[in-house]
Amino acid sequence: MLRFTLLEPAADRQPKGDAGPFVRLDHAHLFGIDDIPVPGEVTRDADTVRCEPSSDDPAGLRLQVSLDDRPTDGLGSLGSMTLQTCLLPGREQPYLLALELARHRVMQVFNKLEDWGLFVPGEQDDVLEAVEQARALFMQAVVSQRDPAGAFRPEAEALARSALAAAVDAGERLAIAASARDAPERVAGRMYVAAAARFKHAHGDDPPPGIPILTPASRGVVLADRPQVGVAIDPRAFNEPLANAVQRCADFVSIPMRWNDMEPAEGELSFRATDRWIEWAVRSAKIPVHAGPVIDFRPECVPEWLYIWENDYETLRELVYEHVRQIVTRYRRTVRRWTIASGLHVNRNIRLSFDQMMDMTRIAVLMVKKLHPQAKVQLEIVQPFGGYYARNRNSLPPTLYADMAVQGGLAVDAFSIKLQVGSLQPGQTVRDLMQLSGLLDRFADYERPIAVTIGCPAEQITPQTGPDAQNDKPAADPGVWREPWNAERQAEWLRRMTAACLSKPYVTSVTWHQLADGPGRVMEMPAGGLIDSKGQARPSLAAMSEIRRAVREGRSPIASPPVATG
Repeated sequence: MLRFTLLEPAADRQPKGDAGPFVRLDHAHLFGIDDIPVPGEVTRDADTVRCEPSSDDPAGLRLQVSLDDRPTDGLGSLGSMTLQTCLLPGREQPYLLALELARHRVMQVFNKLEDWGLFVPGEQDDVLEAVEQARALFMQAVVSQRDPAGAFRPEAEALARSALAAAVDAGERLAIAASARDAPERVAGRMYVAAAARFKHAHGDDPPPGIPILTPASRGVVLADRPQVGVAIDPRAFNEPLANAVQRCADFVSIPMRWNDMEPAEGELSFRATDRWIEWAVRSAKIPVHAGPVIDFRPECVPEWLYIWENDYETLRELVYEHVRQIVTRYRRTVRRWTIASGLHVNRNIRLSFDQMMDMTRIAVLMVKKLHPQAKVQLEIVQPFGGYYARNRNSLPPTLYADMAVQGGLAVDAFSIKLQVGSLQPGQTVRDLMQLSGLLDRFADYERPIAVTIGCPAEQITPQTGPDAQNDKPAADPGVWREPWNAERQAEWLRRMTAACLSKPYVTSVTWHQLADGPGRVMEMPAGGLIDSKGQARPSLAAMSEIRRAVREGRSPIASPPVATG
């Protein structure tokens, strides 16, 4: 068992305006080695958080922490986000929760300082000062944590919380500094030129033109082509203003191919809405089309008639095979990149065994490669932090799913990582920029290009009273990034997150998850569009357009004029 002490007044355990208590257990879960979630119970009793993992192995706690009332210099208040402790051995003696959260974050900041090569004095002095401040506060908290009787001191709690806030702030500064330094090299092509020179030095020959390069000095592959910026649309909504908006902000259009839209009744195919967008993109706009996901078993994507076969895998397999064949055959002359499957590893709606998950993935990939060998094929990883695995042991952790796809020899050209924050949907709690950027680095280790889909809301989404579709509990507050979500905050997050992605040598594209809000059966996120439900452009549309322009001109998107924040 793990026990954590919270030295906070009773009043602090109650919601405080937008900030809430210091910690919330709504999204809390335990994790083990390699940050893989593990089953266990997390409860709170007065000033103690109790964790009972399913085994005696060391475990850590991941939960939502509110730092809204702890402003720091520079970037302002921090918001509320999901943070975690280090792996800790079980013991009867409690740990001080704030101190353990600060310990992990300070450790991560130093790790990323080394990974991203930002530890040279004189280059990023403001970042190094922020890191040093976090380290000093943490050491003061460690030294002062107990009184002579062995009890935790309240001043140690205060110091630990200050160290945590300083470390989160330092991490954000670190991620921003890394993207500001690397983005010009990436978008201008100099990063690939340097990688090619290292390749020649190591092997004696130039690399084949345009191929991804893997060198000891790089994290993941280094891509030759500039990264592209795209936007996902709802194929059922098409008009001239939406088409014009796509041309303003995107190098390509991403068109989801939800099964319930393409085949609402068994055997009755409906391609009209999708055809309209593809014809416009190919003939009028002359921009590439990325299609999919083709297989997505979320409830909002599955036709009602398919549930008849959810417990008959052989029939389901044949239906998936035929569905992929029909879609790819119809659009293989117009689509350049297929997101063939999304979220199979979560195993949330139509349940599959481990072998069936991988078999379904293999079938889908092989079908595309057979029918459209020139196309790029990617698998989409949703909820990439894997919190669902703590509750659903019939699922696969996202990193394990990616590893099994690679080790299984699947002809996957890229992984698509879906990073959405600020919504009530499972897996979309807020995380800071350093966590999100570091997660991409982790998937880069599989030596495949990464396509990133990002999204956040333009207004604060409050918890619903209805049940959560995954665990039959009321939906919980997903948190905020620095301040409550609004249109300007959405635009600023878009700029920062897109710059962080585009600076990575292995990122091939960044896609905004939703062009426009509006009525319909499926939206990726309420208020998550670049255009609101009244057809008015949000500041994020202008931010996206400027980012695209900067990349095309070979300059850093982080150097573009900042979006006004009110």
